[in-house]
Amino acid sequence: MSRNGRQATPSTRYWLSECEARLNKMIIIKFGGTSVGSAERIRNTSDIIKKNLNKNPVIVVSAVSKVTDLLIKLADESANGSGNELQQQIKDIHLEIIEKLNLGKNLLEEDFNNLAVLSDETKSRKIINQKILDHFQSFGEQMSSKIVAAHLSSISIESRAFNSWELGFLTNDDFGNAEPLESCHENLRSEIKKLNCVPVITGYIGKTENGEATTLGRGGSDYSAAIIGAAADAEEIQIWTDVDGMMSTDPKIAANAKTIERVSFAEASELAYFGARVLHPKTILPAMRKNIPVRILNSFHPENEGTTIVNDSEKSEQAVKAIACKSNTTLIHIDSKRMLGAYGFLARIFEIFSKYKKSVDVISTSEVSVSLTVDNGESVQDILNDLKEISDVEILKDKSIICVVGEGMRNTLGVPGRIFTTLSKNNVHVEMISMGASEINITFIVDGKDTEKAVRVLHKEYFG
Repeated sequence: MSRNGRQATPSTRYWLSECEARLNKMIIIKFGGTSVGSAERIRNTSDIIKKNLNKNPVIVVSAVSKVTDLLIKLADESANGSGNELQQQIKDIHLEIIEKLNLGKNLLEEDFNNLAVLSDETKSRKIINQKILDHFQSFGEQMSSKIVAAHLSSISIESRAFNSWELGFLTNDDFGNAEPLESCHENLRSEIKKLNCVPVITGYIGKTENGEATTLGRGGSDYSAAIIGAAADAEEIQIWTDVDGMMSTDPKIAANAKTIERVSFAEASELAYFGARVLHPKTILPAMRKNIPVRILNSFHPENEGTTIVNDSEKSEQAVKAIACKSNTTLIHIDSKRMLGAYGFLARIFEIFSKYKKSVDVISTSEVSVSLTVDNGESVQDILNDLKEISDVEILKDKSIICVVGEGMRNTLGVPGRIFTTLSKNNVHVEMISMGASEINITFIVDGKDTEKAVRVLHKEYFG
């Protein structure tokens, strides 16, 4: 029946269902630390939200800029019996924002008190571990979300702050690098649909089923936004940061780096993993599974179009779309002549890396040798000791990964030749090459001192 009591026609029913679908649609808007880093930035953030009210925005926020680092430092100092000055510094940062926004001065009093209690408990125990670090870090997003929601309410936008777990964001207990539980998605979908205000949700953090605070890894607010967006079947996920989108390379290395208007999920995944710091590497996965566009936008220049990430990137004659780099990498050469013709060599190698929970970035293999890269870290020496039991090992530190990315490389002849000819002409020595696993990237290793030179000459070759 229609609202006036008459029988609805098929066309009317279709129109009503379309209206209901539009009303149920929403967008996710995530703001990074610099976007909520001061009273002025929060006012600007509120203007962006106001312009998107007709799209039913769900807001996800990071901690205020630099606060997460201060919380980590506070945890360390508390374990050593100090930290009072840091506590006050964290408190002053937030109180200054609250005062300039004319919000209630007691807005975060409970958070300040709870943080003080946690600091005192850590001083008594004199221990620090990842679980305790996650608890400390969880305060950053809890405080920033309350400030943003309170400011929105003060300018007549009905809003409420939510800790992510209040809406069902539960994770496993891999502290420092937690993953959402399978039940998390249905819980989020159900709870978000019930809301009748603009929610401001904590990014980066969740809780275990036992109620222990967890974090998703540094930069994990992007990941939170994508998980929430996928769970809620959002129309779009917006990531607001302090750059104009994904760039053709790091503008600190090549001043003429250009914003890429449109990239594929595959291209963005490669760039995020290999050093493009605009986006958390995991962010794209939930959005990709649900085919939800992700837009990278600059809250300092909201008029810019930024970068849109979709299933298929725009067709372009330019084979190469971007060049990323990842420094502070260790290159390991593994050689075992006695494994010639034997099976299980690779399996034994990766069992060792699995034992120490160490991810491998780039790999190249032959019958009896393997070359691979890992991030520098404490477990590298332990890995080497185990590897030496089955092979000869050479380790080379302070290397960099250069990744040349572009969907156009699939159908373009001569790309590797052009890349390595350019490097050779500019006296950049390539120590390892990995290609073939993906048709959209060519990855190679250079010495750390040649990183910026390699990126600059390749960027000039492809982008002028």
